[in-house]
Amino acid sequence: MLLLTPFLQQIGIEEKIQNAPDKGYEIGVFIGSMLPFVVFVLIAYSIYRYNKKKNQ
Repeated sequence: MLLLTPFLQQIGIEEKIQNAPDKGYEIGVFIGSMLPFVVFVLIAYSIYRYNKKKNQ
């Protein structure tokens, strides 16, 4: 189920963009869809950096 989530989310995002009242809403949907990925990358990088400094 976890592997199907991005595909289901993509369909919802495309539908929201098509029904968007203006460009500001489209930008908000894009940022909202990218934000979880960016947060995940930042957390992963901080864990990597913490472990790298701990091992030295």
